[in-house]
Amino acid sequence: MERRKIKDLCLTCISLAALIILWIIVSNSKPDFFPTPQATWERFVKMAERPISRTTITGHILISLKRVLSALILAVVSGIGIGLIMGWSKRMNAVLSPILTALRPIPPIAWIPLVILWFGVGEFSKILLVFIGAFFPVVLNTATGVGMVDPMYLNVGHVYNANTFQMLRHVVMPAALPAIMAGVKIALSSGWMVVVAAEMIASKSGLGFLITRGNESYDVALVLCGMILIGLVGAVLSAVFTLMERWLCPWTEKKNG
Repeated sequence: MERRKIKDLCLTCISLAALIILWIIVSNSKPDFFPTPQATWERFVKMAERPISRTTITGHILISLKRVLSALILAVVSGIGIGLIMGWSKRMNAVLSPILTALRPIPPIAWIPLVILWFGVGEFSKILLVFIGAFFPVVLNTATGVGMVDPMYLNVGHVYNANTFQMLRHVVMPAALPAIMAGVKIALSSGWMVVVAAEMIASKSGLGFLITRGNESYDVALVLCGMILIGLVGAVLSAVFTLMERWLCPWTEKKNG
């Protein structure tokens, strides 16, 4: 097991080194269109010393995170609730499934013109767009997870005369939790992408705004800094959620191991 971890770490280091080498090669050939690592680092330092739009780097990151997490909480609460109802009741599934099936393929970005027309370009619009991107994975994974609960568990609940609330809380939710967590993880990733896109279109703060500012001023290094920050924050969010998932569903880790 330790050998495999060391081997995986080595492969990770090699892939990162290869990416940096490729970056150096490409940037040296066309530095005006693709800044070098040194130029990107210098722009990052400059950005740290001189806030953009009166907001520091940390401020832009926190603003984007606040938008994503606010929408994610709403999506998780409503998505799990509706997913439980759909998975538990065939009638409700018949009513709601066609609506969700029709709306789910529409990309969150496609809602931007309507959302801006209805609600303007304020914070609510950005949170609503992220909510749209995060809601569907949660509700669909929850409904799927509930539908896949082993009937044996349900029979045990019936033997103990559990009511509907007790069945959902003590039997269905624990059994469906891995599927629900998978949906939340997808929702987090989708929400992070949507908020960046929303900030690029209509915003004066956030990581997406940094890319727009760099594009408008032809500051390619700033664009690249924004992209790197987006990737790093996204990776950290994914790692934190993976740890949370292992804590909440430890039996899945043992099963995979």
